[in-house]
Amino acid sequence: MAIKRKTWQLIAQQLLLIVLTFVMLYPLLWMTVSSFKDNSTIFTTAHSLVPNKLNFDSYVEGWKGFGGITFTTFFKNSFIITILSTIGSVLSSTLIAYGFARIKFSGKQIWFVCMMITMMLPYEIIMVPQYIMFNWFGWVNTYWPLILPTFFGTPFFIFLIMQFIRTIPHEIDEAAKIDGCSKFMIFSRIIMPLIVPAMMTSAIFSFYWRWDDFMGPLLYLNQPQLYPVSLGLKMFSDPDSITNWSALFAMSTVSILPVFIIFFMFQRYIVEGISTSGLKG
Repeated sequence: MAIKRKTWQLIAQQLLLIVLTFVMLYPLLWMTVSSFKDNSTIFTTAHSLVPNKLNFDSYVEGWKGFGGITFTTFFKNSFIITILSTIGSVLSSTLIAYGFARIKFSGKQIWFVCMMITMMLPYEIIMVPQYIMFNWFGWVNTYWPLILPTFFGTPFFIFLIMQFIRTIPHEIDEAAKIDGCSKFMIFSRIIMPLIVPAMMTSAIFSFYWRWDDFMGPLLYLNQPQLYPVSLGLKMFSDPDSITNWSALFAMSTVSILPVFIIFFMFQRYIVEGISTSGLKG
């Protein structure tokens, strides 16, 4: 009886997980299916997850974009912003985390507390001062406000990588010093290879956040040829005319493909970078 009870409990748990998974994925499934429907039938057949026929015209129309600017340009802009921002964020955060974890300097605790406090600040608080500053620099309508700040570290990544570095024994640093290694050599040749999982985890999160960023490009970019995908999708919605919903859903479906590809390629680093230690026996 106990075995049967455990079996039924396991079946019930699996069914519950399947139902919850379907509920969470339903909006995504509905959007993907709707991208294959005619624009006139999307909301009349909204209850159905099976299109009457596969219509790829919405993908062709959607990719043409607006005003001669295709989604090739939008995707190129998104990749430029996302890749450069991710590289800057991960490398700078790794270097800062190494300083907090391994180097002694005056005011270390105060600077660490200040860094942690910035994690609690909503973006809306610094949005206006940042815009005024970047406008004074003449960087509005360029990618600099979206990319350059990431080269000064991201607090969450600094904290994550710093905790990872702290699991690495200090004896390794001492042995390297005896061999004549400087602090930078210890960082680049010993610490960095050991914290790759944490760096990859940070890179994955950074890619997600930058790819989905809408407010930053909306504030600083004024020319459509500079828009990333997030702003390109917004251009489909026109309150003064008929919105091409099928093309919007088609390009939305295409826009999430890079996120899925990155996740499935590097998903093992997410858990490993957060839960494991720096060294493995």
